[in-house]
Amino acid sequence: MNLRNYKSVLERRKALENELKVKLSNIGSFSFDEKSTVSKNCENMIGATQIPVGVAGPLTLRRSLGQKDYFIPLATTEGALVASINRGCKVIVESGGASILVHKVGISRGPVFYTGSLRKSDELYQWIKKNEPLLKKTAETTSSHLKLKKIIVRSLANYVFVRFSFDTKDAMGMNMATIATQKIAELIEKKTKIECLAVAGNFDIDKKPAWINFIENRGIKAWGEVIIPKKVVTGVLKTTPEKIFDVWLGKCMLGSAMSGALGFNSHFANIIAALFIATGQDPAHVVEGSMGITTVKVLKNGDLYFAVYLPSLILGTVGGGTNLATQKEALEILGVNGTGKVEEFAEIVTGAVLAGELSLLASLSEGTLAKAHKELGRGKK
Repeated sequence: MNLRNYKSVLERRKALENELKVKLSNIGSFSFDEKSTVSKNCENMIGATQIPVGVAGPLTLRRSLGQKDYFIPLATTEGALVASINRGCKVIVESGGASILVHKVGISRGPVFYTGSLRKSDELYQWIKKNEPLLKKTAETTSSHLKLKKIIVRSLANYVFVRFSFDTKDAMGMNMATIATQKIAELIEKKTKIECLAVAGNFDIDKKPAWINFIENRGIKAWGEVIIPKKVVTGVLKTTPEKIFDVWLGKCMLGSAMSGALGFNSHFANIIAALFIATGQDPAHVVEGSMGITTVKVLKNGDLYFAVYLPSLILGTVGGGTNLATQKEALEILGVNGTGKVEEFAEIVTGAVLAGELSLLASLSEGTLAKAHKELGRGKK
């Protein structure tokens, strides 16, 4: 990066910091609207748990709609996490930004039916395939914000599992999917006389790590990449592209394979959890976000190629916890509160994961992980 570009980055960062100070002035000053919260978010509410919120950034992302800078609000009690993500953001900025792509797959719900015999299982399979237009029409009567996108059917002896995937627009959409699937199940029972044992039969699969979500994807799947000049690796991260590659291979690839991990990464869950809690997402969906693959390559010119893939990112910008005052404010800091913003939000999460993943692997490669946690996690020099 030349001096002119670097000055431009600093000016942009200063402008964003000033804007952020105004937005942050209201963070934490809200109390819950008890009546609204009890009716939508938490029964038998007795209070609230406080989690510190830090900020990392700016993070420069090259999106489908153009380049943009973001400050990232992160709710965490883990010392060193915000600082680590912030360092990754700095590297991405000084590398010219990260490229991000996202694709909306849809939220799924997967009921299980008991048929009584193999022949009946086959009959149910054939009926579902023949009547997909009817099932789609039935599902979409439950909400104007929902569209049935895909149906997968799998049989096991006298059980049939059906996975319905829905586009729920800007909402995470699990409630919409459940209500629509219940309507579908009632129709199937009426037409086929085959019993639906459970509207959620673990073929969704919701809030659990599973290879079907890795292969078929769920919610939003996303990719992020950045090419980091060798001089930025050595200057900012204090290590080399070769050392980062060696740690990635030993840890993310071989170590994950040896432990049978459902994912080949360093700590996707760390970044996703901090962002989800800050912005009112369902924290249980962190388990699906934790699956994913990090890719590292040293290019012929000595620069470092670094990328992440998230196959199952479950989030929303409307509904659920996004309506709570502080969480809404965090979404506003990102500029993604409300409708028409869910894909941009997924892009930001992906970029933050990229930054956090990069910083941790660099720290491991230079041998400073323990030192950083001692200083920032325990307050000791």
